[in-house]
Amino acid sequence: MSERQAFFRADADQRRADLIAACADVLAAKGVGGASVRSICAKAGVSSGLLRHYFEGIDDLIGETYRTMGRRVSEALNAAVDQSPSNPKARLLAYLTASFRSPIADAALLSTWLAFWSLTRSNPAIAAIHAEIYADYRQDMERLIADLGVRIDPRLTAIALTALVDGLWLELSLGNAPFSAEEASALAERWLEALLIDADRV
Repeated sequence: MSERQAFFRADADQRRADLIAACADVLAAKGVGGASVRSICAKAGVSSGLLRHYFEGIDDLIGETYRTMGRRVSEALNAAVDQSPSNPKARLLAYLTASFRSPIADAALLSTWLAFWSLTRSNPAIAAIHAEIYADYRQDMERLIADLGVRIDPRLTAIALTALVDGLWLELSLGNAPFSAEEASALAERWLEALLIDADRV
């Protein structure tokens, strides 16, 4: 690839990334109803016609924004695991509790996420992306649960822990939660301990 080609490729990648970032910002601020080609392109600082150059349309852009946000959440979760002590329980707890602090426990991310969720009933493409993101999340958690080496169903345990984490994450991200991030982490640890005690009794 020539230097000129590399320059234009980098410029195109940046414009695409700018449109995705603008889409996330508009969804957070205005919801699905306010996410138009005009509003997103204005936020990105580009002409309205440019969106069609990089995406098939507004639905394609929203879908790619959901994928991008999902990857960022996954990267934050995996980074927390990588930075935790090497024992299996600490790694699982790191994965669970990463949702209770930045960049995941964030009001703007929650608003954008709620916009995506609102589309899952009416937009099959968004529903498929949603299913893929959550399947990957649960599979990562199932692997960490399996690493514990206890007699416990990784799939059902992951479902139960996901329900707990999602509820606490929603409260923290909305703001003014009746508990702190540290208390949320402690609750997750207690739930895990209770599940492991039950597993030992089987």
